[in-house]
Amino acid sequence: MTEDLVATVRRFNRTVTQRVGALDDEYLSRGRPLGQARLLWEIGPAGAEVAALRARLGLDAGYLSRLLRALEADGLVVVSAGTGGDARVREATLTTEGRAEWAVLDRESDDLARSILGPLSTGQQGRLATAMAEVERLLMASMIDLAPCPPGDPRARACLRAYARELAQRFDNGFDPAVSAPVDDEDLVPPKGVFLLATLSGEPVGCGALKLHPDAPAEIKRLWVSGTVRGLGVGRRILGELERRAAGAGWGSVRLDTNRNLVEAIRLYRSSGYAEVPAYNDEAYAHHWFSKPL
Repeated sequence: MTEDLVATVRRFNRTVTQRVGALDDEYLSRGRPLGQARLLWEIGPAGAEVAALRARLGLDAGYLSRLLRALEADGLVVVSAGTGGDARVREATLTTEGRAEWAVLDRESDDLARSILGPLSTGQQGRLATAMAEVERLLMASMIDLAPCPPGDPRARACLRAYARELAQRFDNGFDPAVSAPVDDEDLVPPKGVFLLATLSGEPVGCGALKLHPDAPAEIKRLWVSGTVRGLGVGRRILGELERRAAGAGWGSVRLDTNRNLVEAIRLYRSSGYAEVPAYNDEAYAHHWFSKPL
C-alpha cells in the first residue's frame, strides 16, 4: 500500500470522528462518552451476554468491565449470572431507566443521521448513502480474522455443518457426507495439514482445509464462506492462505475437486490460476478437478 492510501484513511477517520461527535465527552448530549453510549445500544432491550459483547465490539475485557461498571453506577444496566444459572456466563440487561435511555439514544441517533443528510441535495444524499454502504462492507472485510483452528473446535464444526447444508441445497441430488470422500480431523492438523477458520467479531464466517499428501500434490478441501460476508474477498483470501501454507511446507502444487453447481467457486479457482485436469479421485459429487503450480 502507498503512503497516499494511508493518509487518505487517516483523513477520513478524522473527519468521521469529528462529524459523529466521537470526540465529545457527552455523546449526543446524553452525559456519557461514545464508548458507554455504544455499549448501551449493543446491550439493547433484549440484553446480551458479556462475552458476546466483548467479541462483537472487539473490546479488551478490562475496558469492557469499566464501561459496564459506569453504566451500572448510573442505574442503567444490571450484570448478573446468565439465565442458564452458569456463574461463568454473565449477562448484561437494561433496567427500566436503561430502556428509557436506550429509546432516547435511538431517537437522537436518527436525528444525527438526519443532520448529516439534511444539508445535502437529494443526489448527494444518495451518493453518501451508497459510499457509506461500500465503506461499511470494506471495513467489515478488514475486520475478518483468519487463523488455524482445530477441526474439532465448535466454531469449526458450525462452519462444516453450514457447508454441508448449503451443498445439500445446491447439489442436484442433495449431499450426504457419508457418500462423500471422508476428511479426517487428524489429516487437518500439522504436520499433515491445516484447518483455517475465518471469524468476524468472534463469529465463524468461513473455513478452508489443506491436506498435505506425502507423495502427491497438496489438496484443498472444505472451502466455504457464509452468505453474510460473500463478495468481500473472503474465499479468495482463504484460498491464498492455504496455497501459501502448502508452498511453505514444501509442496510444489495444489489441487482440488468441485461440483458443477458451485459456479462461484469454479469462477474463483479459474481466476486464481487453477487449470482443469483429469479426475484424480473418485469423489462422488465432483464434476471438475483443478490443479495449480505454486
